Amino acid sequence: MRARLGWLAAAAAVLAGTLLPGTAAAESNGGVRVMPLGDSITEGTQVPGGYRIGLWQRVSAGGYQVDFVGSQSNGPASLGDHDHEGHPGWRIDQIDANIVSWLRTSTPHTVLLHIGTNDILQNYNVSGAPARLSALVDHITATAPDAEVFVATIIPLANSGQEAAGRTFNATIPGMVQSKQNGGKHVHLVNMHDALTTADLIDGVHPTATGYDKMAAVWYSALQAVPGSIGTPGQSSARQLVGTQSGRCADVPAATDGTPVQLADCAGAPWTPSGKQLTTAGNKCLDASGQGTADGTPVIIWTCSGQANQQWNVNADGTITGVQSGRCLDATGQGTTAGTRLILWACHGQANQKWTLRAAP
Repeated sequence: MRARLGWLAAAAAVLAGTLLPGTAAAESNGGVRVMPLGDSITEGTQVPGGYRIGLWQRVSAGGYQVDFVGSQSNGPASLGDHDHEGHPGWRIDQIDANIVSWLRTSTPHTVLLHIGTNDILQNYNVSGAPARLSALVDHITATAPDAEVFVATIIPLANSGQEAAGRTFNATIPGMVQSKQNGGKHVHLVNMHDALTTADLIDGVHPTATGYDKMAAVWYSALQAVPGSIGTPGQSSARQLVGTQSGRCADVPAATDGTPVQLADCAGAPWTPSGKQLTTAGNKCLDASGQGTADGTPVIIWTCSGQANQQWNVNADGTITGVQSGRCLDATGQGTTAGTRLILWACHGQANQKWTLRAAP
């Protein structure tokens, strides 16, 4: 997900602090730019991050490089990239009024559009909603003609009258999408409605965590079906973590929980940046043992949990600091030999606390 050059300089601003709802922070610096676009269901009301959590996890596990983009940001640490363009309470016309500027700012290659629920809930000229959606899609394709635009049917609503109106609206979407395709546009239909039932709703409108994950699975399947929409699997963003003083790499001799991280001769590229986490062996994270924050706390790997002891700030000065502890990743005793274990230590700026994330030669 990160470019080979410039990752460290950008990461200082990217990985600092806990992301709360608000302005996006441009966490990713490489990969296919994907804009999750819509209302509160994109934002993740009731379950912050919403479907984006499960989609991010699936994309990462699949070896894709993806950069979520948008002017908004929210979600838990387990969501590696918090950027999105989800606006709670917004209707189609409100999204349409802003879409051109958003697209010009974020320049996505792929757009995930789920919108129309608030038109139904607000009973806002419901009969005109299909035409508004069609116009919105036209504005997206005109502004970003090479973008892949995925248009989802809206998910079910618990209120029977609103659900009936939603079904009527949804019934118009396949024909609209087909007409855009006939015109040579990169527009794709996503049947999101049928993936959920009202049992998947927490409040009659917004999904439960399980419901959002069902949405994630549908988005991921749709993206995989369109070549290039999320890049090519296997082209991972894995990096070597190279000690400035030693010239050796941080690595682990095994992939079991609790394995100490130590210096080793560089071979391969075991670490994949994912938001504030550095992952290895699929689902293991660089971890401060026992959530320790004191000098000398061993650095190990552990199954990724998203907790603060597994989050790291990669700083422009070459240090890597624990979000929870504020201490630096350190080669014990300024050691440079293979087998030297890594620990947390108060930052002092010496070379045994300086690191470079680089692609394998």
